[in-house]
Amino acid sequence: MTPTTPSRRTFLSTAAAGATAFLAAPAVATSSRTNSEVIIGEGDYRFRVNHQFAQLPDTYTWQTTHNVALDKAGNLYVIHEGHRDKKDHPSIFVFDPTGKCVRAFGAQFQGGGHGIEVRDEDGQEFLYVAAYQQVKAFAKMTLAGEIVWFRKAPMESGKYAAGEDTSTDANWTRNGFLPTNFAFLDDGGFLLADGYGSFCIHRYDKDAKWVSSFGGAGDGKGTFNTAHGLWIDNRPGREATIVVTDRAHNTLQVFSMEGEYKETIAGFGLPANIDTWKNLMLVPELKSCVTLLNEKNEVVAQLGRAVDRLNEVQNLRGQPDKWIDGQFVHPHDACFAPNGDIYVAEWVTTGRVTKLERV
Repeated sequence: MTPTTPSRRTFLSTAAAGATAFLAAPAVATSSRTNSEVIIGEGDYRFRVNHQFAQLPDTYTWQTTHNVALDKAGNLYVIHEGHRDKKDHPSIFVFDPTGKCVRAFGAQFQGGGHGIEVRDEDGQEFLYVAAYQQVKAFAKMTLAGEIVWFRKAPMESGKYAAGEDTSTDANWTRNGFLPTNFAFLDDGGFLLADGYGSFCIHRYDKDAKWVSSFGGAGDGKGTFNTAHGLWIDNRPGREATIVVTDRAHNTLQVFSMEGEYKETIAGFGLPANIDTWKNLMLVPELKSCVTLLNEKNEVVAQLGRAVDRLNEVQNLRGQPDKWIDGQFVHPHDACFAPNGDIYVAEWVTTGRVTKLERV
């Protein structure tokens, strides 16, 4: 999680003071203990909390867990940013359904690990990985970590400064390339958010060839201030749309599948990414919350929300001893399991991956 300026800590503290208008929710993040278990949520949206689900072997360390994704076997893939100088340290870790680490790879993304998704392509699953900072690339991999293809900035788009396709220096301007997340199209192509660079959404075909783009920097209604996450909203009974988290504007923007602006959904606290399951949309918010919306995009739950505490405790992300069970610090990504469980990765110094088990 790096903002549109070089100082992410300055950005986060500033944003914590703003964005105070949140969507009203009938199921705000309450918590309770049952037989030493922590339960959050209310009504149909109650979850048992396991903040320590994914445990690393002693030989590895987290550095800011960024994103999570599940394969069909129930294995969880976690990407962390990593350290630039630890070239042999993996950036991607795989955990079985019990939370045991079963393999690790992806050292080439170390220092820039960000987005990760699993995609089924004609019965074979692949990882799509986006890396920012000095890596400045995106790739398709097998589930074992073998590279299928590796791409840099789409210079044919006309959006980037000379050398952005070869440079290893992070360019935080709007003509830099710092990709963050993916969404998948029915024709085999995909969308890529350049969340920290141009703020554009790029469309690629099934062979990873650039096709077009939309968005860019601006004040909203089709333009962005940090186009960080995105997803295809194809929930039953709704027309399929592209939903983009316009993070620094604290909104979601909705587009047609052709990339035409349709509407803005306001009231979030630094929304970072999106996932859907049945009639629900999930929005992890860096301001200490995981929000669930129904098919009408009405808020039905705000899980683990602790915004007041986030504002009160300086650098809470770096003080695990001050974290409270059932409360989030900085949810950066989250994904649904097929049964409605939720996995949450947080932008915290030590890394943290939480499992929310539906009750």
